[in-house]
Amino acid sequence: MSLFAGARETVVVDDQRGRVVHTADLVSPEVARIWFDELRESVDWKAQRRRMYDRDVDVPRLQAHFRLVPVEDPAPEATLAAFRAVVAATGVPFTSVGLNFYRDGRDSVAPHNDHLDEIVSGFPIALLSLGATRRMTIRAKASPKRVLHVDLAAGSLLVMSYETQLHYTHGIPKTAEPVGPRISLAFRVRPAPDPAKPGFYR
Repeated sequence: MSLFAGARETVVVDDQRGRVVHTADLVSPEVARIWFDELRESVDWKAQRRRMYDRDVDVPRLQAHFRLVPVEDPAPEATLAAFRAVVAATGVPFTSVGLNFYRDGRDSVAPHNDHLDEIVSGFPIALLSLGATRRMTIRAKASPKRVLHVDLAAGSLLVMSYETQLHYTHGIPKTAEPVGPRISLAFRVRPAPDPAKPGFYR
């Protein structure tokens, strides 16, 4: 995969525990704005609830998901265009995309790593950002416990190697600063769905 930094890319992490590369301008601001507007209006955004600390809480963002290979649900054209751009840039055969809609600074995602049983070993995760800039925090799980911050602007792409999910967490913290809405598209290589498993993921 293309995790080697080129002229437009910045290496955020590169050690025995993984590699993270940030491309500031995968797509132009104009294209990013068009995609953002289409997705904000056309996606059937869902508010989720999650069990945490013995109680159900609202997930502080809206979400959607599309399996792209094989196609199960019709995805908006902006999603397909973004999919083609990310695959062309990375050379990775992504099969699904998870969308997150951060409505304002109160929406966030807690530090986490992907569930390893829901991604194919060896393949990276790619995050395309649209809309307002939000800061991602990347933290090493073990010593040396480095903390890195990356400002994810519209049209930027962040690619995290599979190994980073073992050794780092990543999250988008809440902010009290005035900030506009943001949509992120998280491309992953998922295992083939197994309808025989109750509640199988897509």
